Amino acid sequence: MGLIKTLAIILIVYYIFKFIGKYILPLFIKRVVNNVEKKYKEQQGFTETKSEGEVGETVIDKKPNRNEGNKNVGDYVDYEEIND
Repeated sequence: MGLIKTLAIILIVYYIFKFIGKYILPLFIKRVVNNVEKKYKEQQGFTETKSEGEVGETVIDKKPNRNEGNKNVGDYVDYEEIND
């Protein structure tokens, strides 16, 4: 009698874990991933805006030209390998 009871408990626990892993765990993981994604977007300053163009229209945004770099960084020195 004790063996049958033990096997029944093992089977019940097995099917409970199987049910949780198949149906409940994916929902929980999806919610956690969505929360992390939302926090990341808030932290990075992303805003969800819809494009002003119509469906199928191509919109190209160009970066502004910035000439803030130091162009006088040094001279280019050409060299040759010397074989001994």
